[in-house]
Amino acid sequence: MSVSLEKKEKNMAVLTVEIEAAELVKALQEAYMKEKGRIQIPGFRKGKAPRKMIEKLYGKTVFYEEAANILLQKTYDGAVAECGETVVSRPRIDISQIEEGKNFIYTAEVALKPEVSLGQYKGVEVPKREISVSEDEVNAEIERERDRNSRMIDVDDRPVQDGDRVKLDFDGSVDGVPFDGGKGENYDLTIGSGSFIPGFEEQIVGKKIGEAFDVNVTFPENYQSKDLQGKAAVFKCRVNSIQVKELPELNDDFAQDVSEFDTLDEYRASVEAKIRERKEKDAQNQKETAAVEKAVANAAVEIPDAMVEDQAQRMVDEFAQQLQSQGLTIDQYRQYTGMNESAFLDQMKPQAIARIRSSLVLEAIAKAEQIEISDERLDEEIQKMADQYRMEKEKFYELLSDESKAQMKEDIAVQEAVKLIGGSAVEVDMPEEETEPADLEETPDAE
Repeated sequence: MSVSLEKKEKNMAVLTVEIEAAELVKALQEAYMKEKGRIQIPGFRKGKAPRKMIEKLYGKTVFYEEAANILLQKTYDGAVAECGETVVSRPRIDISQIEEGKNFIYTAEVALKPEVSLGQYKGVEVPKREISVSEDEVNAEIERERDRNSRMIDVDDRPVQDGDRVKLDFDGSVDGVPFDGGKGENYDLTIGSGSFIPGFEEQIVGKKIGEAFDVNVTFPENYQSKDLQGKAAVFKCRVNSIQVKELPELNDDFAQDVSEFDTLDEYRASVEAKIRERKEKDAQNQKETAAVEKAVANAAVEIPDAMVEDQAQRMVDEFAQQLQSQGLTIDQYRQYTGMNESAFLDQMKPQAIARIRSSLVLEAIAKAEQIEISDERLDEEIQKMADQYRMEKEKFYELLSDESKAQMKEDIAVQEAVKLIGGSAVEVDMPEEETEPADLEETPDAE
């Protein structure tokens, strides 16, 4: 096999691969053995017709396409490795010569990994963010903890109030005819939750335990059941019980119940500290994001179109998987948005370019800073992943190929580069409108 590479504009290249005629002969025989079971010729049992008979009937080129596929699968990866360049797109294959007795020749148009010309990435200026924790934020967090530790108590000396939880019997009908899903017994309903049809819960307020009453409502025009859309309904109801949420008293006993502290003041101080810690972590992440954006913007890189096409398609595939997890298909989403496949792919391209630029620049910075990840550091990451999947580290390690481990090292190096950029960034006061970093990667909402 001989391989030559011709570089084109904008980091594109054409790989020409020539394979000995003897290899084509073997591939044609392999193609015959693979395909003969699908071919039926009168006078022969299916799959038993001689190759020469098939070629005489269907033409000498009948097995050329499959033979070409076999040779491409066997030789393309080796050809890429031999050319010494990093290919970053799927190949566009063209068969230049395929004829028994002659060498098999094909070309592959590919995108090559672009060179990055780095600009300033250390000491870039980013917006300064002031961190403060208000008393209202602390109170809100404590109230959430009170709510988590609340209990429901029975009330029987007053009618239903907003916020109560009731057990309700109901039997609904439209024009006197019951409908599916319109009946319930001892149904738990929190008044004011908006769980039922608009106007339903408000009519329960003021009713007493054991009291029978009617609730009159109209189903919304966009109600999920088309048979009920816009229809007036009557629900015959009765409240069986009333419960109210009782919050624990805010005192030292509460602090001791929900924390390791003895006093409410100590607990309050710990809540404030946790909120501050969370905000500081968010601020650090925002600082790193803003610094990386500056570093990426300061670099120069020419991204080949084929690389963008491939990245955009991967992003479409990722989005399709997200939709599938929500019970939707990409075709349904496109129909809903009115976009065809080509338009949807085009919508992804600006985000694909941003993702590629960021990735290439960070890789270049890691290389420039000679960030190398030791086997020990990789081992720590593998341990974390094994713990996440609840597997023994040795068994998880066995599942990883050498390529996967090499990729993990590259990913960790990029993470270290992000920390370096963020750690060296200089925080400065900026106008309000410049304090929020632009999103490099957005995905259409799957709503």
